[in-house]
Amino acid sequence: MQGPHYTGLVAGLPATVPFVGPEAQERARGAGFIARLGANESRFGPSPAAVAAMAAAAQDAWMYGDPEMFDLRTAIAAHHGVRPAQVLVGEGIDGILGNLVRLVVAPGDAVVTSDGAYPTFNFHVAGFGGVLHKVPYRGDHEDPQALLAKAAAVGAKLVYIANPDNPMGSWHDGATIRAMVEGVPDGCLLVLDEAYVDLAPEGTAPQIDAQDARVIRLRTFSKGHGLAGLRVGYAIGAEALIRAFDKVRNHFGVGRVAQAGALAALQDAGWLAQVRGQVVRARDRITAIGAVSGLVALPSATNFVTLDCGGDGRLARAAVQALGARGVFVRMPFVAPHDRCIRISCGTDADLDRLAEVLPSAMDEARALTRA
Repeated sequence: MQGPHYTGLVAGLPATVPFVGPEAQERARGAGFIARLGANESRFGPSPAAVAAMAAAAQDAWMYGDPEMFDLRTAIAAHHGVRPAQVLVGEGIDGILGNLVRLVVAPGDAVVTSDGAYPTFNFHVAGFGGVLHKVPYRGDHEDPQALLAKAAAVGAKLVYIANPDNPMGSWHDGATIRAMVEGVPDGCLLVLDEAYVDLAPEGTAPQIDAQDARVIRLRTFSKGHGLAGLRVGYAIGAEALIRAFDKVRNHFGVGRVAQAGALAALQDAGWLAQVRGQVVRARDRITAIGAVSGLVALPSATNFVTLDCGGDGRLARAAVQALGARGVFVRMPFVAPHDRCIRISCGTDADLDRLAEVLPSAMDEARALTRA
């Protein structure tokens, strides 16, 4: 009995995924993690108002969600001072990225990103047959000028940058990003991933006309708002581009309960403000905990801290494994030279107590293994 005949494009793709989830790792090790600090979720949880709104909406879960997401889009537009027609809501930033690539990138089209930047975007590009061109970071920062130069050289349809950056936690100020928009080559679209901007210093988000056809901005409810389990993200862009998504998007992809939760979260500015304070305190504590084991924290504008282990990918990988064996889930960057680091999400006091307890022995083990 024969199975389906895959397209040549799909048949040629590697059988891999960008992230192995903590649940899969827990199943493999036969035990749960005590501290879940690897996925950049908000351990401080969602707004109680969002929880209440989701509970109230649950009784109506027999109905599909509004496919136009009218209330949520209207609220997002008011929050940002744009028109609802300039707002798209989708299944997290990942879902929006997939549809954006589908809209813009034909097989063989060039796309530019940084080597080691958020890998899910790369999977979408490969999945639709685009040709990915990568530029190195400049130190621990993405390099706007190198990205633009490569985009111009290869005739890119898309150029991607995350600000603040994942996995390094670094960031550029709004003026730098605004200058990048001004330098986008003709026929190219800047994909500005601002998943962490709610947690970044004042002035990180640039002032950009939502109708500027050179850029699309991506935001999420997964980080500062603590709703990663809902998968709700949104984009702000020119009306013609936002309207084009209607040709390919899953119109019922964001459910009724998710829409209610995201709307309530957006309206609870006080909760987001206190989460920001908890993130700052957690970043400071992770920095101090790392220093005890000889690890140097990189400056962060996100809800995680990247700790420089001072070695190479072998040492960081051994550290991730040693921490996992001690019940602490963390991750690390994929690409050298950043794979010298481990990345630790901000957590509760209990999470960080566990990290402080096990990190010294985990690093001792990792260093011993890599010296052998």
